[in-house]
Amino acid sequence: MQSRLTSELLAELRNFDTCLLADAIESFGVRLRNEGYATGKFRCLFKRLPPMVGYASTCKVRSADPPVVGDQYAERTDWWKELGKIPAPRVVVMQDLDRPPGIGAFFGKVHANILRALGCVGVVTDGAARELPEIEEIGFHIFAGRIALSRAYIHIVDWGEPVEIGGLTIRPGDLLHGDRHGIMTVPPELAPRLPAAARLIEAKKQQLITLSRQSGVTGDKLGQGLKELYDLTMHDGVDPWKR
Repeated sequence: MQSRLTSELLAELRNFDTCLLADAIESFGVRLRNEGYATGKFRCLFKRLPPMVGYASTCKVRSADPPVVGDQYAERTDWWKELGKIPAPRVVVMQDLDRPPGIGAFFGKVHANILRALGCVGVVTDGAARELPEIEEIGFHIFAGRIALSRAYIHIVDWGEPVEIGGLTIRPGDLLHGDRHGIMTVPPELAPRLPAAARLIEAKKQQLITLSRQSGVTGDKLGQGLKELYDLTMHDGVDPWKR
């Protein structure tokens, strides 16, 4: 379990989109540049919402097959105890074990409101979601592989263990950041340093964009500006603002 960050720092991280925060993380060279973010087929369903930041609470579901007895599985609420062990704000990360995933949807307006009451700010799943207008209205984030109209035989089979969503392994307590561009994990040891890095990188990007719009700008000047930007984002962990 990662150490909990201050509410002020979490709020500050919500001010940056995932692309800029990814650039900031990459600038420290703590992980490979093709790691730490999901690449699979799921998407942000509510693109107008601000970025989502929260700690992962993991579980796994199935929905394709009916139970041996009865016409539906009993609702499991005992996994909420595991959810309560994760610090708020929480993000439920649900791996759908069916192939293909998303035959039935666990997340609809009822569960969105329940999870919101339990300190959650959003959901990430390679499965499905439904009843989207009511969920978007309360500002609850949904990242899902598809949209479904039925719950089918959806039921929780496991929780509190690592899951894989879109090629990204997510563990309970991982700090997640997500918006319309996707979902990524945030190294907690870097979190206090990321806002300053992100602001510096954004300033350099805007300087280069402004330069590119000037009349008569030369390729040499643009190349130099691009080099200065890359120097900030390819310095192998040395704080460029302290050099």
